[in-house]
Amino acid sequence: MLGSAADNPYHETRSGRLTAWGNALLGGFAPPDDAATAVAGTDDAHRVTGLPGDAPGDVHGLTWALGRLRVQGVKGLRLALPVAGHPLGLTGPTSFNSAAMGAGEAVLAVGVPLALVPEVERYGPEGDRGVRVLWQCHVVNDALPADVPSLDEAERELADGLREATRLLVRLDVAGAGPEALKALETYRRRGHSEVLAPGYGQRAVRVLESARQVSALLGIAAGGHGAAVSATEMAARREALAPLERTARRAQVAAYNSFVDEPR
Repeated sequence: MLGSAADNPYHETRSGRLTAWGNALLGGFAPPDDAATAVAGTDDAHRVTGLPGDAPGDVHGLTWALGRLRVQGVKGLRLALPVAGHPLGLTGPTSFNSAAMGAGEAVLAVGVPLALVPEVERYGPEGDRGVRVLWQCHVVNDALPADVPSLDEAERELADGLREATRLLVRLDVAGAGPEALKALETYRRRGHSEVLAPGYGQRAVRVLESARQVSALLGIAAGGHGAAVSATEMAARREALAPLERTARRAQVAAYNSFVDEPR
């Protein structure tokens, strides 16, 4: 979904962190505890349930669960970032696709037809809220993920996308916001990431992800109403004009995360 200027397109999804650091762990580039800490981020705890062989109600720590998946033959992880009308990275069946679509994200295993979908629980009083994440394991179809480009394709699409985003910003008079638009973009960058991807990823994947986030930031500014005053009808026209670029940015993000298993290194 297109966000507002208050959103942060540089924010890394939980499934993105699990994909990147899970791959670093499975590839021998990061120790288990470091990977689990990076995946959790500022969340209080991440647990996994529904693994093959689990009894109902079994719940495991993330480090143990990743080790269990490796023993069962998982060789790597892929990211999915689906939205309504665009099942990016999904493989089916319908039950898994529905769960992933509801979460807006998922992680698919490579080598074993399994996937993990996060369920996020927020608790505690306003101003002192905690977050717990439970990853539900699903059996999925053994098929290639939908609509994921190669890094080559993603990089070409992003180059075109950046030019188109700039053109649209001018046409929609977002550029007329001047300092306001620039301040919003700088805010995105300051609130961004301290590290892109995880150990073991190539510089090209990092570059593609950075470019995808820049496109998302520009689109967030445009969708947030910067520039000339616009009516509801004009805002709808903005969203329609920007939607193809949002898809390009999401496809590129998925390609960058999945390059660990999909691209020669």
